[in-house]
Amino acid sequence: MRLRTLLLASLCATPAWSQEAPFFNRIATIEAVRMLPPGQDRSGRSIAEIVAASGDGNTLVYVDGGQRGLGFVDITDPAAPRPAGFLPLDGDPTSVATRGGRAYAVLDTSPNKTEPSGHVVVVDIAGRRPEQACELGGQPDAATISRDGATLVIVIENERDERLDGGRIPQLPPGNLTTIPLTATGLDCAALRRVDLTGIAAVAPTDPEPEFADVNGRGEAVVTLQENNHIAIVNLAEGRVVAHFSAGTVDLDQVDGRRDNVIRPTQRLAGLVREPDAVRWLDDERFVTANEGDMVTGSRGFTIFRRDGSVEWDSGNLLDHLAIRLGHYPEARSAARGNEPEGVEIATFGDRRLIFIGSERASLVSVWQDRGPGRAPAFLQALPVGVAPEGILAIPARGLLVVAGEGDNPEIGLRSTLTIHRLGTGPAAYPTLQSENGPQGTPIPWGALSGLTADRSRPGQLHAVTDSVYAEAQILAIDATATPARITRSVTVTRNGAPAQNLDIEGIAMRADGSFWLASEGNPERAQNKTANLLLRVSASGAIEEEIALPEALAATASRFGFEGVTVTGEGAEEAVWIAVQRPWSGAPEGHAMILRYLPATRAWGVLHFPLDRSPAGWMGLSEITAVGPDRFVVIERNNQWGEAAIKRLVLVSTAGLTPAEPGAAQVPVVARRLLRDMVPDLAAARGVVQEKLEGFAIDAAGEAFAVTDNDGVQGTSGETQFLRLGRLPLD
Repeated sequence: MRLRTLLLASLCATPAWSQEAPFFNRIATIEAVRMLPPGQDRSGRSIAEIVAASGDGNTLVYVDGGQRGLGFVDITDPAAPRPAGFLPLDGDPTSVATRGGRAYAVLDTSPNKTEPSGHVVVVDIAGRRPEQACELGGQPDAATISRDGATLVIVIENERDERLDGGRIPQLPPGNLTTIPLTATGLDCAALRRVDLTGIAAVAPTDPEPEFADVNGRGEAVVTLQENNHIAIVNLAEGRVVAHFSAGTVDLDQVDGRRDNVIRPTQRLAGLVREPDAVRWLDDERFVTANEGDMVTGSRGFTIFRRDGSVEWDSGNLLDHLAIRLGHYPEARSAARGNEPEGVEIATFGDRRLIFIGSERASLVSVWQDRGPGRAPAFLQALPVGVAPEGILAIPARGLLVVAGEGDNPEIGLRSTLTIHRLGTGPAAYPTLQSENGPQGTPIPWGALSGLTADRSRPGQLHAVTDSVYAEAQILAIDATATPARITRSVTVTRNGAPAQNLDIEGIAMRADGSFWLASEGNPERAQNKTANLLLRVSASGAIEEEIALPEALAATASRFGFEGVTVTGEGAEEAVWIAVQRPWSGAPEGHAMILRYLPATRAWGVLHFPLDRSPAGWMGLSEITAVGPDRFVVIERNNQWGEAAIKRLVLVSTAGLTPAEPGAAQVPVVARRLLRDMVPDLAAARGVVQEKLEGFAIDAAGEAFAVTDNDGVQGTSGETQFLRLGRLPLD
């Protein structure tokens, strides 16, 4: 119990040794699509999945199932990775292993699920050419090479058809573990041997469904039979199973197990089968499994097993809590598998044996230090990676960790990536924002930060708001004097004492008395449950005290790209509320968004136009407005693009000498604008993909500027949030 208490404490506090201890920090990101040859269509999916490295550690080799080939990346300078070629293959590559100057890629060539087939191809890495191929007689899923370099070990899954009978097993033919000896020139195909794995699992003994394998120093392969919730140990020299056992179940407390668009880590889930995916030996007696789940549940964690099948340690709810604390919790997966751990890597860096766990749906890799048999591992840090980390590769000789994120969405420009992290002196650059524990002793849930405002009197104290990704909007208190910044409190926006429904809060502004104005974006284009753009006056405790709708002359022109930011000038009878409308509404001049003014004392609305710059791709719009004087404002102007196509700016706006027009007026004044700061370099400094949604900006009571990105609640994104400290800006 004491070990678990200490470990929980390490997850919610920045360790005192963080400034001195070596940490991994991201130094580069490269998109898989960049490895495609010139002229090849890049609009289709290109997926970095499993990644390996050449013997000298200077070339990455990864499988791209979307483009049916191998991609190569030159990491001679790991901080500046360069495309190094692409090799098309005659099948769907599912895994790759390397030794020396050769890569061994396994390919699925199955015409259907009932006739599985595949082969392994030997590739000369330097020449980017295939040298040999061996037929496998089944559908391969994973490949590894024994530590002595003598044997290629291939998991032949012959995977089930999830559309057939609800995905229930058995579905024959069965899979197996296939071994092929390595030679000086490639593979000895004639010596291929299949190890039978049937008859050992209780769930479906005729259909083992093997998933992943790893080999220890004694020549034993540990194999996960995922859908069977079973584990086998195979003696490679003898070609037989020498031990096998169930992976067992786990009971979890204080987790979110209900998909309701609210993160509530208050439930107990009992009897969760582990259904392990990836597995790695820690030493010759212990191994680690990532308990993803597939057919039933998964236990949302990772487990250290002993060779005899006994559980030495299980992470329980720690990975879910970590994801919640860092804003990476995928609420849409609550009913299934939470953070969904899938990948494992084990490597020794210096005198530390490290465990790397990839959480696919949370898009995080957590780093743990093995402290030896009988002791709980120590949590070290969490790393931001691309969407849906799949392959994790440690290169200890170079102090590097490479993560392949298989999530690829060409439609929005968020592509599959390889991220490169390097071990060095602290501090860790990520997270930039995390939550403290709430009253229940669990991390304060957060994500999808859509607006930011500063406390009027206390430097470094901010407030953020969450948007409609979650069914209940939250106002979050942020202590920016801490590093990383800390979310210290959360209040729910309520209507008549209950959590307010049908709101999409996109802006927040603190009033002189400590209460708030909130801007809720409407969507009048919905076929059902249409929502309106609303200005809300809300108490410090989150209770809605007044709801203010647009006048009809404005509401009639509204589209779904509506209220996006709100700010306040003056107080009392002189108070004015200013609202940024994201994109042009009907009737506005082409390329002009609106800034609206509302006067609470008279209930009068006024309209100004903002001239948007053009974007080479996608659209341009406004995401935030912050008053920096009675007639001067900072707005966020951005397009809806990621990465190299991203445009994100702070623009200084002046309304001096302008009188906002009445709604419906034919002539509307246009504000003056001046570029204040190009935010792309700030976002690129994190060495990841430049994010699309820069949505929050505030200047605190000491004149320090802050900005924050919206991670969309980890829906189709990596979940990464960048909280940016911008210092004092030249506002004069």
